[in-house]
Amino acid sequence: MCSSRRTTPLYATGEPKTKNSRRVIRLTGAAVEALRGHLARQLEEMERMGSLYRPGGLVFATEAGTIINPSNLRNRSLKPLLKKAGLRPVRFHDLRHTCATLLLSKNVNPKIVSEMLGHASVSITLDVYSHLMPDMQEKAAKALEEALSSL
Repeated sequence: MCSSRRTTPLYATGEPKTKNSRRVIRLTGAAVEALRGHLARQLEEMERMGSLYRPGGLVFATEAGTIINPSNLRNRSLKPLLKKAGLRPVRFHDLRHTCATLLLSKNVNPKIVSEMLGHASVSITLDVYSHLMPDMQEKAAKALEEALSSL
């Protein structure tokens, strides 16, 4: 019989690992509304649980206010939502990559994307994400052609 035990923590609380980890990020209107709705439901859960609720200042918590096990979050929430939307399974970290790729593909300044991701430098952002957009070379060539044709 073979068994294994996880030796690394599933999550961490405390101070962020770098100075760039603590940052202000402007959210979309839809994200703000979703968070407001989530907060309203969370306040209802707090009231319902009474003294059993463990307030820890978490945005996303169990009904009792404790840290959500990432495996439960992935299997009970993310996977069913992706399936319902007809999307392939992804990890939560893949959502970060999707966000960065979408922003870069919409010509958002790479420095802004880098700041949103908390990268120490824009070169990290470009090294990690620029290969994901093969049409960038074509767009660059067309942009240069347009710029030169107006001279």
